[in-house]
This record gives sequence, C-alpha cells and structure tokens, in this order.
Amino acid sequence: MQQNSWDVIIVGGGSAGLSAALMLGRSRRRVLVVDARRPRNRFAGHMHGVIGRDHTSPLDLLADARVELARYDGVEVREGAVAAASVDRDDDATGDGPRLLVELDDGTRHAARRLLVASGVQDVLPDIAGLAEQWGRGAFLCPYCDGWEHRDRRIGVLATGAGSMHQAQLMRQLSAHVRVFAEGAQLTAADRAGLLARDIPLEQRRVVAILADADGRLTGVRLDDGDELDVDALFVAPEQVPDDGLLRALGAVRAPHPMGGEFTAVDPMGRTSVPGVWAAGNVTDPRSSVPFAMAAGNAAGAAINADLVAAEVAAAVAATAAGTRRSATAPV
Repeated sequence: MQQNSWDVIIVGGGSAGLSAALMLGRSRRRVLVVDARRPRNRFAGHMHGVIGRDHTSPLDLLADARVELARYDGVEVREGAVAAASVDRDDDATGDGPRLLVELDDGTRHAARRLLVASGVQDVLPDIAGLAEQWGRGAFLCPYCDGWEHRDRRIGVLATGAGSMHQAQLMRQLSAHVRVFAEGAQLTAADRAGLLARDIPLEQRRVVAILADADGRLTGVRLDDGDELDVDALFVAPEQVPDDGLLRALGAVRAPHPMGGEFTAVDPMGRTSVPGVWAAGNVTDPRSSVPFAMAAGNAAGAAINADLVAAEVAAAVAATAAGTRRSATAPV
C-alpha cells in the first residue's frame, strides 16, 4: 500500500482542524487534513455568536476555509476517514521523535512527524419519538447559539442532567414562557428553588413524543398520559460522546470533564500525553463553540509548528557539532 510523508496529519476538517491547518500552511508545513465532512453543527441552518459570520451557515464557513487553504501549496484537504493510527517507535529518522502512522479508509497509508486529532463529539439524544428530526431545527443545545431566535416564545427544556437547569435559567433571561419537563431527573432543592423563584413551571409527566406540523415545524410535546402541550422550541442537553477512538488507541490519557464524562486531557496548547500527538476542539471539550474551536485549533497549529522548529534546531545543532551539517537552504 502507498505511504506518504507529511509534517502533520490533521484528523477532522471542522473549525478546529482547518484553523490548525491554516497556521501550519502559513508556516510552510506539509499538512494532510482528513475530513469526514460530518461536523457537529451540520444540523444547524445558522450559527450565532461568531463575529463577522453571525446568522450564516456553518457549512459555508467550512467551505470558505477550504478555499482559503488552497492558496497554501503544502496543505491538502482530503475527504475520507481514518481507519487506524499507530506510533512507529522504531522509526526516528528525523531525530525528533517516532513517526505517527495513519491508515485511511481508502487503504492508503500516511506517515507524519506530528498528529492533531480534531474529530469532534457526538451528541446522543434521548430516545423520544420525533426528537432527532427536530435537532438543529426546533430542538437545540445552546441558549447562546440559538436562544435569541426564540426570545419571548414558549420554550420547553427537557431535563436530562445537571446542565438542564442552567439551560432553563439562561432561557428565562430570553423568555417569560419557559417550562421544564423533568420526569426522571434528579433535581436538587436549589434547582427547585431557582425554578420557583423565576416562575418556571416544572412538569413531572414524561415526554413521549415531539410534535410537528405538516411543514416539519415543532409545535409541542405529547406526554405519557396523552396530554399535549404547545411548545415553540426545545432545549436539550444530550449525552456528549467524544469521537476519540484514535486517541484511545494511541494511549492518550483521559480525565473527567466538568460537563460529565471523560475527555482527552490536553495542556493549554493542545498537547496530549502521547509524544507527537495533539488534540483540539470538541474532542477535548464538549462546550466548544465555533470561536472556541477555531481558537483551540489556531493555538494547536502554532504549538505544533513551534515544536517542529525546536526539533529542527536541535538536529541542526547536533549536526553542526558533528561536522556533518550542510549549508542552510531556504525551506521548500
């Protein structure tokens, strides 16, 4: 099978991965971005809170980013998925650490000096009829991302965990008509006091179906006793599962996250516990909005380039000391 060599392979072509590729391309690095074209926010018609791009398509942002990257001849964005990754600890030809080996789903093999995983997270929704069809349309996760568009409307919050009370109180800032559906949720005395103090009704009956009109617009919910309540939008806190199979296979350390679950542990620049491997974006933090993910990718790209430069300086110093270094040439 064919094997190609790169300075950096980036797994994931979302906001984090493409931001990192931009930084690396501008540093004249040879970069392969493997993009499965399944960003977390692909269900949303618009993104918000992104200065300069507010209320525009998140997919258009990524398409524009790919066009921008085309001006950097060292960067290649390839559609596909990564089937496997490993560390070749017997190969240290460059003197800056073992090679990272990646096999794509088309069977091609690639080697890189550094690896950045920006593969994101999966939102696992409660098993309620009609909810998946409304995700990104009438049902949402983030009040900051989608709350303004539903100000003063009838808002339902499906209580699935501790974050749901936060959602409810944030939405109460935007509408006086907020109702929490809390069947099965473990609410604290403080949760209940907060809801009561801000006139947020608490509905204990179980939601069994999400209702929509003929055009697919959300209209309400059906409860387990058959009663139906009108709702204009739902806010849900799904289970957030990082797409971190590659990081796990490589042995990256994970740590509990404040939002629940375990995510890959990284330093402020995205370095994992595995030498030569970085991670950025939602794969390390489910709270990452588009600007947050872009910033994390930007920082990781710069950090990876700096790490490569440090290795190249060390190799040049060693070669000079050994009397084997050739005259310096411009990068190609």
